[in-house]
Amino acid sequence: MFVKVCGLSTPESVREAVDAGADAVGFVLTASPRVVSPSQAASLLAGVPDSVSPIGVFRDEPVTDAIAIARAAGLEWIQLHGARSRTDVETVHDAGMKLVRAITMGASPDEFEDWGEDLLLIDAAVPGSGESWDYASVAGLPVLEGRNWVLAGGLEAANVGQAAAAAHAWGVDVSSGVEASRGVKDLAKIRAFVNAAKAAATA
Repeated sequence: MFVKVCGLSTPESVREAVDAGADAVGFVLTASPRVVSPSQAASLLAGVPDSVSPIGVFRDEPVTDAIAIARAAGLEWIQLHGARSRTDVETVHDAGMKLVRAITMGASPDEFEDWGEDLLLIDAAVPGSGESWDYASVAGLPVLEGRNWVLAGGLEAANVGQAAAAAHAWGVDVSSGVEASRGVKDLAKIRAFVNAAKAAATA
């Protein structure tokens, strides 16, 4: 199972996620308790091997601003939350970057369609809140068949296996579920989450 650990802000948390076997790590470059500057993200990249995808996370910024900030940080992946368009997807790809397009569980049917993004992320109604939701509500949606998509929102080591199975998810994403307090990662929780997700995939 594809596992992304998001909201990392220290070399120690990046190292723990990588060593535990995460497939991607996320750096928040928008207003958030987990925000890092482009220069901080660039520094954290030193601990990310080529086998792990580092992703810059943005919310409501214009796509051109997100691209500029991601470039300043040395990132090739962008994760876009908020109201987006198919043109935004094209703009990211035209810039030579890869895209995670994030939507919420209550998104319109059109937003669930394949817009050409490299990865779709389906989150809780309030992204970053740590709120769990009815993961089974997206299970078996024809529009998701054969696509790479990631489940997020309210996940932690104790429920990730059950949630991923209920949603028929290809991958999972965690942030608040591996924190000691809001914005502060717990290294033991990071490892436990990645281990639990990977174990569920082979069960």
